[in-house]
Amino acid sequence: MAETSRFDGLVDRVAELYAGEKPAEALALLEAESAGLEPWAADLAHLKACLLGVSGDADGALRTLQEASAAGLWWDPSILTGDDDLAALQDRPEFQELVAVSGERVSDDPVAPLIELPKGSVAGTVVALHGAGQRAAQAAEDWAGVLELGYALVCPTSSRRMTPMYRTWPDREKATADIARALGELPVELAGGPVIAAGFSAGGRAALDWALTARPSQPAGVLAMGPALRELPGTAAGKLSRATIWIGTEDGLLTTVTDAEEQLTELGLTVERVPELGHTFPADFSERLQQLLGQDS
Repeated sequence: MAETSRFDGLVDRVAELYAGEKPAEALALLEAESAGLEPWAADLAHLKACLLGVSGDADGALRTLQEASAAGLWWDPSILTGDDDLAALQDRPEFQELVAVSGERVSDDPVAPLIELPKGSVAGTVVALHGAGQRAAQAAEDWAGVLELGYALVCPTSSRRMTPMYRTWPDREKATADIARALGELPVELAGGPVIAAGFSAGGRAALDWALTARPSQPAGVLAMGPALRELPGTAAGKLSRATIWIGTEDGLLTTVTDAEEQLTELGLTVERVPELGHTFPADFSERLQQLLGQDS
């Protein structure tokens, strides 16, 4: 987790410099602090290429990606073709060849879910889906409060990789398959108990899709932190008990949730705004879980 935290921190700092229109400083930071983060080499190469692209150095951006590709790294083609910072490369034959090679290397990678049991009797199971770029261990840390409330915690890792390290939940079909796989690996003591769908960011969207469509099965409720909403189902497949969305008032996704709030309410969800919170979990998240789930434990 230490390397993961260091990588996440570096990306956050680079993003701040990017937003502040300081690409040269961001590039210098990447150069100075990338050592030891080799597992994320593809992600760092893409980030560097984007910074070079936005700086007007298209040749440098292409060279960065080519060198990474020559080392066997890859990116989902949509990452390369859908990025405005790489717009100057799109018509170059060398770039198009790189995109094709990268697409041939993309592969899904199913991973066993992380399962933690509470002490004593089990009130139910919370299945928590990680955010984009995260893995099960991070979800387990974020949702650990449910264990104290008597809930088992099951954290699947998405099998869908956008780079060798960057996993997310890009579509319902793949998310449904990953959730079904995790549910199929539940220990016998969890069979038959209530299941609550949960998730953060992209995982929050996938959890909502699961709860509202009842695919692969109907959960009892849904808890979503800062969900990265897209198109919502028109109706809910079943009644949800404990159906809450939390969104920070400083979260960049707030507008998306606010625009969909009327529909979310009609689907049976409650939207709670967390003052002064960005795209992360609030410090009092365990207390918020206690308010919702504590009465059942």
